[in-house]
Amino acid sequence: MFPSTTEARNPASERIDTLGPLEIVRLMNAEDAGVAEAVGRVAEPIARAIEIIADRLRSGGRLIYLGAGTSGRLGVLDATECPPTFSTPPEMVVGLIAGGHAALTRAVEGAEDHEEFAVADLQRINLESGDVVVGIATSGRTPYVIGGLRYARQVGAAAIGLACNDGSALADAAELMITPVVGPEVISGSTRLKAGTATKMVLNMLSTGAMVLLGKTYGNLMVDLKATNTKLVARSRRIVAMLTGLSEAEAEAQLVRCGGELKTAVVAHRHGVTAEVARDLLARAGGQLRVALESPAFREQR
Repeated sequence: MFPSTTEARNPASERIDTLGPLEIVRLMNAEDAGVAEAVGRVAEPIARAIEIIADRLRSGGRLIYLGAGTSGRLGVLDATECPPTFSTPPEMVVGLIAGGHAALTRAVEGAEDHEEFAVADLQRINLESGDVVVGIATSGRTPYVIGGLRYARQVGAAAIGLACNDGSALADAAELMITPVVGPEVISGSTRLKAGTATKMVLNMLSTGAMVLLGKTYGNLMVDLKATNTKLVARSRRIVAMLTGLSEAEAEAQLVRCGGELKTAVVAHRHGVTAEVARDLLARAGGQLRVALESPAFREQR
C-alpha cells in the first residue's frame, strides 16, 4: 500500500481540541495557505488536461467528472455551473457521483467500493471514444473511480486522474495524472478540507481553461453566458454596452433583436449587420468573438 499523506496525522493540529475558536481559525488558515502552492506545482499536467478537454469538446465530445463523496459532489458542482456561466448544453459537461443523485446530500454506504458501479454509470450515459473522463479521488484509491477510468480507456475515451497522493492506484488507471499533494489534513483523513479545496481549484481551472480556449470569453468577460436570472440579464446588458458603446437601454434592445445572444448582439452592432449575418460570422470564426471582431478577413465582410 502506498503511503497516504491525506490519511497521515498532522503535527500542527495534534492538540486542536484544546484550542479556542480564533486559534482554530488561524491554524486552518495557515494550513490552507499551502494549497495554492500545491496546485501550482502541477500546472503543466493541468494545462495538458485543458488542451485535451478543449479538443474533445470542440469535436463534439463531452467532459465527464467521476467521483465519490466530496470528490463526486465537487465534480457535479463544476458540471452544474457550466451551463449558466458558459451557455453550454447540459449534456456537454456531466458530473457522476457514486450512489447517484441521493449521494449529493447524504452518504450512500459502500457505493464507492465497486468498480462495476462506475462502468454501469458510464454505460448509462453512453460513454464514447470522443469523450474525456476526469476521475476524482483525493485518496487515489477509490474503486469506483479507478474502475471508471479503466472503462474509459477500454472504449477509447481520454482518462484523466485527479488525486492528492503520489504513487496511487489511480495513476495506473489514468493516461494523464494531476496530483496536487497538500499534505496531512487538520483533521486526519478529512479530505473535504485541504484536498477538497485543491480539487475545487483544479476543476475551476479545467472547465474555465477549456471554455476560454473554446471562445466562451472575450478577455475576461463572460460573453457566452446564459441569462437565466435577473443578475445575469443585467450582466449581459452591461457587457454589450461595454463592448459596443451603447447605453444599457440600447444594449437591452440590441439583445432583444438578437434573441438574447450576447456575442451575436456585439458582432451585429460592431459590423452593422443583421443578427443572422452576425451568427454566420461567429460560426465561421469558430465561435471566437475576438476573431469575428478583429480579424481583417471579418472586418472586410461588413
